[in-house]
Amino acid sequence: MIIVFGSMNVDLITPVKDFPHPGETVLCTSDYVSRSGGKGANQAVAAMRAGAKTVMVGKVGDDAFGRRSVNNLKNQGIWTTGIGISDTRPTGCATIAVNAQGENTIVVAPGANLEATSDQVPDEVLVSKNVVLTQLECAPKETFSVLARAEAKGCVTILNASPAGHIPKEALPNIDYLIVNEIEALQLARGVGIEDTDPRAIARKISDAGQHSCIITLAAKGAIAANKNGVFSIGALDVEVVDTTGAGDTFCGIFAAAILAGQSSLIALHRASVGAGLSCMALGAQDSAPAKDDIDAHLSRLQQAQKIG
Repeated sequence: MIIVFGSMNVDLITPVKDFPHPGETVLCTSDYVSRSGGKGANQAVAAMRAGAKTVMVGKVGDDAFGRRSVNNLKNQGIWTTGIGISDTRPTGCATIAVNAQGENTIVVAPGANLEATSDQVPDEVLVSKNVVLTQLECAPKETFSVLARAEAKGCVTILNASPAGHIPKEALPNIDYLIVNEIEALQLARGVGIEDTDPRAIARKISDAGQHSCIITLAAKGAIAANKNGVFSIGALDVEVVDTTGAGDTFCGIFAAAILAGQSSLIALHRASVGAGLSCMALGAQDSAPAKDDIDAHLSRLQQAQKIG
C-alpha cells in the first residue's frame, strides 16, 4: 500500500494567451475550470491509476471544497479514512494560469493542509511492505515526522520536496528517494552549501549527503537520478503539450507505484517519465494522470535510463 501524507486543494484553472505582468489584467481565452488538486491528492490519484492500492492522509476544511475533495478521492478508489476535517481553516485552494504553450503559474492558499499532523498516520500501517509518499505543502515539521516514523518502521520513504523548502540535515537519512524539479534542486543545493548548477552534480552531491537516491526532473529534458550505483539519465516522452500542471505529481505517483510493485528504481524512473509525458496531453492535474495500461503501451517510445556518471 502507498500512504500519501499531503495536501488536498481545489484548483481554479484559467487558460490565458500570456501570463499577466505586475499591474496588468488579462482575459481568459476560454472559460475557467475547477478541478480537484493538491500535490498530495494528485500523487495519490496517479499512484492508484498506476495500479497501487493507495490511502490519503491529510486535512480539509468543513466546506463544499473539502467535501468535494474527499468524495473525488473516494470515487477514484482511494482510501480516505485518514483525512481529517479542520474546525477553523478552509480547504486549500490553488489558482492556476495556463498559457498557450502549456506552461503554468500557480498560487496556493494552503488552508487546512497546514493542520495535517503526523499522528493521523497510525503506526499499524507503517510496515516494511508499504511506501510512504510526501511533499512540502503541509507543515514541514509534520511531514518530516511522518518520514522519520516510516523509516524507523522499515517503510520505503519518498519525499517530493515541492514547493522548495529547507530540509534539515537530520531528516535526510529518513528519505529513500528525494524528488525535485530543476528549480527546486538549485534552491535545495544552495540551502546545504552546494555551489554547482549542473543537475548531474547536484543530484550526485545531494544523494551522497543523505545516502539516498536523488531524482531531478527536467521537464521536456527528462530526468536525472543519482544513487550509490552512479548517475543516470532518462529522456522525456515526445508529446503535444496541452498543460504541464501536475506532470511532476504524476511522475511521483507512478514512481511510487512501481517501487511498491517491487520494480527497480531505474524501471520506476522509466515508467514515471513516460506517465508524466502522457499527463501533459490533457488539461488538469488529476484527470490527465494515465492508467497503468496506457503507461505500458507507451514504454517502448522512450529509451530506458542510461548511466552517465
